[in-house]
Amino acid sequence: MKKKNEIPVKPWCPFCGMDVGRAQDAVQRKMTEFPVGNCECGAVYVCDSTGHNLGSAMVECLVYACGDEWDLAWELVPEDDYLTGRLEDYDDQTHQVIATKNIDGRAVRGVLYFVRLHRDIAEVTQGVKQKQGNATQTKEVDNQGGFKAQELEPERDPKRDRKKATKRDVKKFVELGDVDALVDLGLDDKKTLWFMQRLLYHPLEENRYKIAWLLGKVCARLSTRNPGAVADLLHRLFEATSDSAAASWGMVEAIGAIISGRPDIYGAFSRYLLNYIGDETTREQAVWALGEIANVRPDLIRKIQFYALFQFLEDSNPTMRGLTARLLGRIYAKEVSFQIMALQNDQEKILIFEQGEPVQTTVAEQAKLAVQQIHNSKHGDS
Repeated sequence: MKKKNEIPVKPWCPFCGMDVGRAQDAVQRKMTEFPVGNCECGAVYVCDSTGHNLGSAMVECLVYACGDEWDLAWELVPEDDYLTGRLEDYDDQTHQVIATKNIDGRAVRGVLYFVRLHRDIAEVTQGVKQKQGNATQTKEVDNQGGFKAQELEPERDPKRDRKKATKRDVKKFVELGDVDALVDLGLDDKKTLWFMQRLLYHPLEENRYKIAWLLGKVCARLSTRNPGAVADLLHRLFEATSDSAAASWGMVEAIGAIISGRPDIYGAFSRYLLNYIGDETTREQAVWALGEIANVRPDLIRKIQFYALFQFLEDSNPTMRGLTARLLGRIYAKEVSFQIMALQNDQEKILIFEQGEPVQTTVAEQAKLAVQQIHNSKHGDS
């Protein structure tokens, strides 16, 4: 029997953790080239099937990310302008990662090389692609909601004495709400995120939402330097939530907080939150999480099957009615505006968490705000 780490798996993006498709030949062919691909998070990658031409692959990947502008590519500085990643033991024939480096007696040496430009550089290259008539260009996320690009976290002194994360220190910083200290510790030791995840197992709902919000703030900043570590955390959170033998306290809330902090990288994970609306133990948290994402990137939620949420406007639980109205208002759901208007006289008191703090409100207040958002938004007229 094969060990778990010997089973072939689909290749994934080292930045967002999502599966990536098979690299294809570029539309604009060149004399020397590698197959290229694009991840949903904005990263690009090239495939070196032999693993012997990594230098050329790295250069071509960077140039491809820059819209084939060589001059721009040569001016960029690693870390400051872009991040890189690589996935080894890749077999281009089966489109799998083979940990054993051998399949049916055939050696596997392929490498997928990834580049993800920082936001300001990506904007420049998008302008270049627009001039070239690139039909695959995506819309600017700033025009799709309230999301503002996360600034690149300042580089720490490489000669500094790196701190080792401990459960006691992480707990102390979380209780103090010290995001700066948690980010500093997270850049020194990846276990910081693991300790923060453990703190989500708290019996008080108020504390779980507070920790989830802090985790989102910390991950947003860490992702500018190490997006792979945050992607790994998201995978752990999803696995813990899906494990029927374990409590999912705080997990769904944390997922929503992390995605809403960096929807440009982790937005593709949003669709999986719908898996938790069928379970009463995670339904409220899932709708809250979708609402957090909708607040910054409503387009991401409108791309998924949000129609399945309409039924909760008539749910017996007033909190569900309020959270659903809150979510649908943020995505400008004119399709259900009359049903939301019917809730404007629902005076049931509910508790909703905003930025980690509990807010006393009513279903009627959330419904009125949602109706106003739908009415005032140009999205509601489209």
